[in-house]
Amino acid sequence: MIPRYSRPAMAAIWSPEHRFRLWFEIEATAAEGMARAGATPDEAARLIRERGSKAMAAFSAADIDRIDAIEQETRHDVIAFLTWLAEHIGPESRFVHQGMTSSDLLDTCLALQLAEAADLLLADLDSVLAALRKRAFEHKLTPTIGRSHGIHAEPTSFGLKLAGHYAEFARNRDRLKAARAEVATCAISGAVGTYAHLDPGVEAYVAEKLGLAVETVSTQVIPRDRHAAFFCALGLVASAVERLAIEVRHLQRSELREAEEFFHPGQKGSSAMPHKRNPVLSENLTGLARMVRSAVVPALEDVALWHERDISHSSVERMIGPDATVTLDFALGRLAGMIERLVVYPERMAANLESLGGVVHSGEVLLALTRAGLSREDAYRIVQHHAMATWRALGTADARNFRERLLADAEVSGRLDAAALDAALDPARHLRHVDTIFARVFGAQTA
Repeated sequence: MIPRYSRPAMAAIWSPEHRFRLWFEIEATAAEGMARAGATPDEAARLIRERGSKAMAAFSAADIDRIDAIEQETRHDVIAFLTWLAEHIGPESRFVHQGMTSSDLLDTCLALQLAEAADLLLADLDSVLAALRKRAFEHKLTPTIGRSHGIHAEPTSFGLKLAGHYAEFARNRDRLKAARAEVATCAISGAVGTYAHLDPGVEAYVAEKLGLAVETVSTQVIPRDRHAAFFCALGLVASAVERLAIEVRHLQRSELREAEEFFHPGQKGSSAMPHKRNPVLSENLTGLARMVRSAVVPALEDVALWHERDISHSSVERMIGPDATVTLDFALGRLAGMIERLVVYPERMAANLESLGGVVHSGEVLLALTRAGLSREDAYRIVQHHAMATWRALGTADARNFRERLLADAEVSGRLDAAALDAALDPARHLRHVDTIFARVFGAQTA
């Protein structure tokens, strides 16, 4: 995590203070669960909660330094924390962590942190979806050229382009919600997950109190396929961010100028060229998406552990947990703001749509000729000939638009009169089913 790409709420989830508070909450809840099962005295559980809560209420940087100092000697982070906690609880601390193993604490804590992070990311996605929905309806019928391979294809609407991105982010929200449910799993099962020194009811109690599910077979550590699914979901969200960011970058190119990022008063685009208006936000989002996706492969590699349990995953997760969630949180916040303030130029879209002399309507002319009785092969040959001639002549003395060339061809005019040809060349034909597509994406919403 670096401050430049961190927002306070998400960064706080991964702070040492928050982690130690979660550790205490897990230990205190487990002690209460053990007391309920008759494994430890009720009074001990009460004092653990009371004295530990008092210590956590006063928790400060000095306490972190104390825990770190203990870890320097013990070389074990959980033991360091438990030693610090014992200094504040007193003799009853002997009932803390009874029958548990370090992974019970660490994995359950990580589950809580990832669930908290997911909740923030889901809210972020809601902001992105709201921005996309608003702009999609705003430009529902704004004609623009659809491109394939970067080349003009056929007309579409800018609202439809945004609706496609909305649908992708909606799918990713569902994926992240499912990944949150899968990773929000508790394990309080002991050294190799057999509950040899614990009542399974303690785990169930802790899980219920903390809003987690019980791991079916923990083997000491919670199986890492759950975490891999979580980071894969983050990677897919990041890919959606990049796909939209790349589209904005393309649309802002000088040759297109169909849409651009909002340029703030006083903003500078270049230290050398005062005229520059660069797509810096979407370029930044492309880079951030790469960083989030970089967590996916390590998460997948964490799945295979030696004899069901080791700590090779631990160092990985200490980095990718904070880095991926903090970075994606920042990226989604930036993306929502960028879409909300995106400057759209419908007149440039219209000009670009017809900039090739009307050849982008070739598909509809092809169909009109086949409906008029011409074979598909002959129709394709004729339409392609005039489309290529129109394209090659652009900007020359021989420049004639697609319509003019078609009407001058007896094979075409003998089958299609001017009105029929104009109907085939009408961009509105391509937007007649926009409402149907919008209904699929947005449901019954109409604005």
